Amino acid sequence: MKLIKHNIIAIALLSCTVGVAQQLPQFTQYMYNTISINPAYAGSREALSIVGLHRSQWVGFKGGPITQTLSIHTPLRNDRVGVGLSFIEDDLGPENFTYLYGDFSYSIPTGRTGKLAFGIKGGFTQYSLDPEFLNDPDIVEDDYFKGFANRWTPNVGLGVYWSTNRVYFGLSTPRVLNTDKNTEEGFEALDRLSYYFTGGVVVDLSKSFKLKPAFLVKATNGAPLSCDLTANFLYNEKFWLGGSYRINERTAAIGGIADFQVSRQLRVGYAYEKPISEIARYTTGTHEILLMYEFKFLSSKLKSPRYF
Repeated sequence: MKLIKHNIIAIALLSCTVGVAQQLPQFTQYMYNTISINPAYAGSREALSIVGLHRSQWVGFKGGPITQTLSIHTPLRNDRVGVGLSFIEDDLGPENFTYLYGDFSYSIPTGRTGKLAFGIKGGFTQYSLDPEFLNDPDIVEDDYFKGFANRWTPNVGLGVYWSTNRVYFGLSTPRVLNTDKNTEEGFEALDRLSYYFTGGVVVDLSKSFKLKPAFLVKATNGAPLSCDLTANFLYNEKFWLGGSYRINERTAAIGGIADFQVSRQLRVGYAYEKPISEIARYTTGTHEILLMYEFKFLSSKLKSPRYF
């Protein structure tokens, strides 16, 4: 029994990476949570924007990832400067990752409506294991896990983001530092080096309907390339409805997205995702809820809801 338990633990700890190196969590509604991966996005919505997101991944699978995020970002009085703060709590089985990062961006005009922003983020990543896990008699006796109890690692990220009223592209690496802490004991840095390329466009189909295709490509050292494709229809500037498809040999999935612009300030979103990889037989799917609120009084430019 002890050997079986250790094998299960090892699979959980090594499923994403070696030691406790970790990739940032993935989201179906990534286009509304861009600040978590690209600091150049800070202030781009021209209002004080607050975004909260809850994601329950692989519901029905014991120890499936549960992720919660809270971010806030805004332009300053000098509207070329944006600042932000993002918090992510990502729990995977007995493992817990906490991210707390600040963001800074500076943008320059490109053409009549375009902006090119450069951003930097800095903060800390914490790694810990559940007390119940560490107090397990089999684990207490195992010296291998003693060094993993609680670790903090500083890191920085970089990004660029170009946008107009209808088009955007972003390129970023949210965690630049990847220094091993204790490779002799099998412990590596808490974060893995990943590159994100994002983009999207809004196209008018009629007076009432718009189409917004978008994509996110993620390349991580030592992990398969991942590509998220989404297409959403907007009706009467109020209701978004669309679908998503993730291309990844480990976490391939299809999903649906529905967002409602309750007012010019408040947006509510829901996404459902069904894996089409091997884990599909063990779960009923993934649920994601998003809330966004924006204080329009900080910017006279916020005449109507932003598209991204």
